[in-house]
Amino acid sequence: MKKNKKNLRKVIIVSILLIFMWILGFYLYTTYNNIEINNDNYKVTRLKSTIEAQTVDKVQENSKNVADIIEETNRKVVGISKLKEPGDSILSKITESELGLGTGIIVTENGYILSNEHVAGTKYSKCYITLESGNNYDGTVVWSDSSLDLAIIKINANNLEYVTLGDSDKIRVGESVYAIGNPIGFEFRRTVTSGIISAKNRSIKIEEDDQLSYMTDLIQTDATINPGNSGGPLIYPNGDVIGINTVKISSAEGIGFAVPINIVKPVIDSFRENGKFEEAVLGIYAYDKEVIPYLNSNYRINFDKGIYVAQITKNGPADNTALREGDIINNIDGIELNTMNALRQYIYTKEPEDEVVLDIKRGKISKQIEIVLGKK
Repeated sequence: MKKNKKNLRKVIIVSILLIFMWILGFYLYTTYNNIEINNDNYKVTRLKSTIEAQTVDKVQENSKNVADIIEETNRKVVGISKLKEPGDSILSKITESELGLGTGIIVTENGYILSNEHVAGTKYSKCYITLESGNNYDGTVVWSDSSLDLAIIKINANNLEYVTLGDSDKIRVGESVYAIGNPIGFEFRRTVTSGIISAKNRSIKIEEDDQLSYMTDLIQTDATINPGNSGGPLIYPNGDVIGINTVKISSAEGIGFAVPINIVKPVIDSFRENGKFEEAVLGIYAYDKEVIPYLNSNYRINFDKGIYVAQITKNGPADNTALREGDIINNIDGIELNTMNALRQYIYTKEPEDEVVLDIKRGKISKQIEIVLGKK
């Protein structure tokens, strides 16, 4: 009797549980089955496939744009040749393969071309210019600066495509760049290499032909630069020229240098607008703090900003003024100076006989000095 009661109790409990589970299941089914999904607000996509497709399209689009821009820039790059052996005429029977070949860029529509001085030569030198179209011109160097290793050449041509000059003061380490030039020889003309800006404001010591010189405030890049690339442009992916390729470290790979384009902009503007450039000079030799470590013990001096006056040119504009060797120039006409390029760039905007005001520091003494610029 007791056993039958226990069995009956188990049956009742199991039945109650089954009924409860059925009621719960029915409730959940009817609840979720009535939820509305608005197809207008939700779209199902395969994330991986979509992302991959977008990435591929973006890369292809960017690659196409860069290729188009480089192709356009290449039309504004020229070959610059000088005879390896003297001849009667630069248009003699010597072929381009027998010429020393360098690179330049067209900077105005009326035939002004920018390159290195060591490619084109010093002022009044003659050279041979080959455009991308294959047209050849006699070129004459109308301006050059040995300390910058830059030169401007004039050819008798008009309606030329010319490059866009960027702002080299705003460059950042790690940005992508491309170098264009004519490395090794004529058969590799207009070679394009890519890299990044590895560093900026670099100073290097150059020993050549038993002479010692310094180049300051250079852009360092790992874009491959070889002999013949000299004078060619260093450009952003948008085509803006930010530097002129000039030298490389021969004992290491991937260390090349370009002169920042901003330094020469005032010179180009003057030739474009006036057809000439009257170069003003301050009449000093000075160094910024990046060069001091390369110098001998005579120049062991510490300063945080400004430029150090190492020598005053005899009978020059700064001679017989209150300026002294060893002074630190902090400002010129209120513009802060920390590099030699900053000083050169400002002086290039002035004309001979213009007056400038220098803020200098001499030990603990600070003073202003007025100097009338001379003509180079």
